[in-house]
Amino acid sequence: MTQAEALDILKLGHNVYLTGSAGSGKTYVLNEYINYLRKNGAAPAVTASTGIAATHLGGMTIHAWSGLGIKARLTDEDIDALEEKSWLWKRIAESKVLIIDEISMFHHFRLDLVERICRAFKRNDMPFGGLQVVLCGDFFQLPPVSRSEEEPARFSYHADSWQKLDLKVCYLHEQFRQQDDALLDILTAIRSGEVEDELLEQLQTRYHADFAEGVQPTRLYTHNIDVDGVNTTELGKLTAETHVYTMETRGRLHLMEALKKSCLAPERLMLKRGAQVMFVKNNLDAGYVNGSLGTVSGFAIDGSPLVKLLKGPTLTVAPATWRIEENGKELARLEQLPLRLAWAITVHKSQGMSLDAAEMDLAKAFEPGMGYVALSRVRTLAGVRLLGWHARALQVHPEVLAIDGEFRKASEVAVAELKKIPKQEKVQLQQAFLVQVGKPKKPKKLPPHHQTKEHLPLASLYDIADKRGVTIGTIIEHIEKLQEEGETPDISHLKRSLLTDAQLKKIAAAFEKTASTIPDQRLAPVKNI
Repeated sequence: MTQAEALDILKLGHNVYLTGSAGSGKTYVLNEYINYLRKNGAAPAVTASTGIAATHLGGMTIHAWSGLGIKARLTDEDIDALEEKSWLWKRIAESKVLIIDEISMFHHFRLDLVERICRAFKRNDMPFGGLQVVLCGDFFQLPPVSRSEEEPARFSYHADSWQKLDLKVCYLHEQFRQQDDALLDILTAIRSGEVEDELLEQLQTRYHADFAEGVQPTRLYTHNIDVDGVNTTELGKLTAETHVYTMETRGRLHLMEALKKSCLAPERLMLKRGAQVMFVKNNLDAGYVNGSLGTVSGFAIDGSPLVKLLKGPTLTVAPATWRIEENGKELARLEQLPLRLAWAITVHKSQGMSLDAAEMDLAKAFEPGMGYVALSRVRTLAGVRLLGWHARALQVHPEVLAIDGEFRKASEVAVAELKKIPKQEKVQLQQAFLVQVGKPKKPKKLPPHHQTKEHLPLASLYDIADKRGVTIGTIIEHIEKLQEEGETPDISHLKRSLLTDAQLKKIAAAFEKTASTIPDQRLAPVKNI
């Protein structure tokens, strides 16, 4: 399915599972749909299963949005306690569309809990209380992880609420990240569960491979402690002066703290000339995307870092802004340089990034999907360096392989059904859904002089003034303003509604007498109405 077809299905108001391989444009489609809704007066609830994914969309975690938090179960008393929160009532009551990104990392039982909360607050027994629900993610990527006291994690498609939603599957097949066929072939083979020897040999050519001069890849690790140690050590090796940049924040404290944790820009960023950095936000106008690598080449007079991109020019980097918004209102925001030290990063935090070069160890014990995620972060096979290698790193969950075939078939059915709808009917259905989820638009109030224009056909200025509840002088001012705007209403029937010809001649004579006896006296110009 193409991105355009997926957007058409979303705009029809269907509940949707949006999926596709890494780099197929899932986040792009979500952002396009979010902007479409907002532009047309609707306010979607934008959430994700992880804080990092939520910041990519300018939303919040589904745990925070729903009030669920980290709970693994809900009693009737818990629901009653949630219903006492006025802010939660307002949030869910005003929502007509619920978006949950990175659904692959969300526990099946928590999806059911969120669904129960929505039904309770909406006072509606339909799934999720009648919300349009958009689930987005890729089950080949990182799975949910359970705490020891929780029931074993299962993929969210096992949830009862998933089955009730009657989801249209939109499986995106276009590829916008991988820039060479070799790596794309390997990733496609991993998704099919059949990586042939020829492809394995191609991948093994990247074992301890050399990069072009000046290219220092980002190392992908499974744990934060490894990442922090590498970045601190490498920065300490540089002898240049340290420049420190501190994050500026504003908003509700608990949301601000959540935004800090999920934003990949550090609260306190230390840079030196020669530091390897990574951009952690998209800004095509400024010349970088999330995952672009570069080296700090110096600092501008105002202290802004100068970053020489690995593949591109030198950029002067200005602070960027991250926000949490709800119904068009900003709840929290932070400002910081969109950079982090990039000698190393965790595989989890690399989700959503497109890296120019990465170094990884595929010999370590990877959970299902982690090898696929690590490889799919990189744009080309030439950008991969393997420190260790084992074929099990390319294995994916067998259950996911089976369900993926079902998703593909369901997507084909959805496309076929979409194509059967005549274009005009499709537009009408999409407009009807907008009316359903959008706020009713208040009719624009006409300016006072345009309100007067509607009454000009009346018999006299007295009648118009009486009808409008204003003075005759005000009516004349309105007519003058209409003429200034280039409108020439027919008012010939009004010209003598106040004065006779004899009276007009008497007034003209008085003007002439005044002008002859007091030559320096000037009157305001009289408009010819």
